[in-house]
Amino acid sequence: MDHRPGLDPSVAEVRRAVRAALARIDGSVVVALSGGPDSLALAAATAFEAPRAGIRAQAVVIDHGLQDGSDAVAAAAAQKARALGLEARVVAVEVGSADGPEADARTARYAGLSRAAAEAGARAVLLGHTLDDQAESVLLGLARGAGATSLAGMAPERQDATGPLWLRPLLAVRRATTVAACAAEGLDPWTDPHNTDPAYTRVRVRERVLPVLEAELGPGVAEALARTAEQLREDAAAFQDMIDETIEDIVEHAEAGISVSVAALAANPAALRNRIVRYVVESEFGVSLTRTQTLEVARLATDWRGQGPIDLPGCVARRVGGRIEVVARAAS
Repeated sequence: MDHRPGLDPSVAEVRRAVRAALARIDGSVVVALSGGPDSLALAAATAFEAPRAGIRAQAVVIDHGLQDGSDAVAAAAAQKARALGLEARVVAVEVGSADGPEADARTARYAGLSRAAAEAGARAVLLGHTLDDQAESVLLGLARGAGATSLAGMAPERQDATGPLWLRPLLAVRRATTVAACAAEGLDPWTDPHNTDPAYTRVRVRERVLPVLEAELGPGVAEALARTAEQLREDAAAFQDMIDETIEDIVEHAEAGISVSVAALAANPAALRNRIVRYVVESEFGVSLTRTQTLEVARLATDWRGQGPIDLPGCVARRVGGRIEVVARAAS
């Protein structure tokens, strides 16, 4: 714990969070830096803590090219990182147009950070998401009705099959704390105009929905939402362990797809059965089923009345004897 006289409590809190994350890392780390208060406070804490942990740190600024002058904004953020004592570079990315501006920018950003980490030989990337970001994610998931997996929000730690370890050291830190930490250290964060643009759903949640909830329900709503996410991640991890144990016995490869035992699927509780259906389809075909689609596939096992094949994104589910086959649409 930091006990140095005069150390601002907000700076101490951010440093403690970063120190705990760096304890999970060997070698080197990349800090994702936008120049905003969250990522700038993260970069400052990393610049302080990484040398003490024997870790080499590099700040990476992603230039999405979505705003006029974005290159100058990125260059300024990189310069602030260098002033803190970090190595820094700017990575320009091309944002696609497949899933909407927010999702497409996020996809491009993570791809750019992953490449930068590989080029730097870094095993981990630190992201600046705060407790407030987590609360917003839970509310957005609730609005989509996407179930417990979505409500679980962002994981503090995630390892891709390939690529770096993604760490979010500040998920228990409020956004106000990062703003205060920047002020205490004399740092001048950049304000992204997208973060105040009500055209974005997340901005409306941040600027309108959460303040109303806090006003009407009392303080602590954001913390409660973050606690809910943590509990649901624990539940999701337990369910995944059950799925991993069950799936080897009930799933087989089928021509152009995969098949699941009807009897075994029907014997499982609904919560586990539905998760198995979603997991099997996503693993084999890379698509996420809606609640309605999941229940229709499960009914092939639990309420079989001779119904025909069920059309799903990119594939078809059908009952063949004692098994449910999920196969590519062309093969069906």
